Amino acid sequence: MPEKKIRIAGVPEHFNMPWHIGIEEGHFEAVGAAAEFTVFAGGTGAMMEAVANDEVDLAVVLSEGCIQSLTAGTPAKIVKTFVQSPLIWGIHTPATGQIRTLEQMQGARYAISRFGSGSHLMAIVDADLRGWSTADLEFVVVKNLAGARETLEANGADIFFWEKYTTAPYVENGEFRRIGRRLTPWPAFVVCASDKALTENSDRVTRLLNQINKLCRQLTNAPKTTIEKISKRYELPLDQTAEWFETLSWSIDWQMDTENFLASIGYLQKLGLIGGGHASHTDSPPAAVWASIYSELD
Repeated sequence: MPEKKIRIAGVPEHFNMPWHIGIEEGHFEAVGAAAEFTVFAGGTGAMMEAVANDEVDLAVVLSEGCIQSLTAGTPAKIVKTFVQSPLIWGIHTPATGQIRTLEQMQGARYAISRFGSGSHLMAIVDADLRGWSTADLEFVVVKNLAGARETLEANGADIFFWEKYTTAPYVENGEFRRIGRRLTPWPAFVVCASDKALTENSDRVTRLLNQINKLCRQLTNAPKTTIEKISKRYELPLDQTAEWFETLSWSIDWQMDTENFLASIGYLQKLGLIGGGHASHTDSPPAAVWASIYSELD
């Protein structure tokens, strides 16, 4: 009987092209690590819930959301960086709304995919960096990008943080107004593996991730072809795809930017966003927290 496929979760965004190529061209299967990829439009919060419920083995998730979920008790570990470069979050309002400047955001209602998601956490991070109180921010759960479009159009929320290039079509068609952007001060995406997958399938997971490193290296070294493929698959204008690709740095090896991850842990501790009732995670030095949520595979 063939082994079960490794179940991978990811968002429906262009960052994840290497996973689809790995599956469609048989790269994972060739090393005995056949996989399937499930799209989670709800983002990091939904994927970490799926990891906790043993619905997936690996999740390609935002660093900050993953750290928050792991410190709250999700039985999983970060095993590698996937996108080393920071995520560029667009700050959006309804095109017909009254908010037209960043200063007018204070006191606004934030649309978020769910509590614990990247759209939730980055709204808090952004407010803190602007020197605003984060204690009384108002959030409206919209589940996903489609829900945000509906909610903002119906005047049910005022602000929405989402990856800049994914929302570009809705800025161009006059649905959203982008009034600013916010870069994460840490690597954008990590790969998270459930404790069960690490216990039962560590070798296969390692083989699969070695293939991802190779694919990311190949795609990085062939920019023209890669840009064309991503533009076609995700229906993004070629010029915007090329602009995005200039900012992208997929991880091509097992190196971890530990200092930036420690900085993110410290920042999330400062904001009271990690711990989830676990005093050791709330009060411990970031290095101790990192040691508890990271597993070295190679």
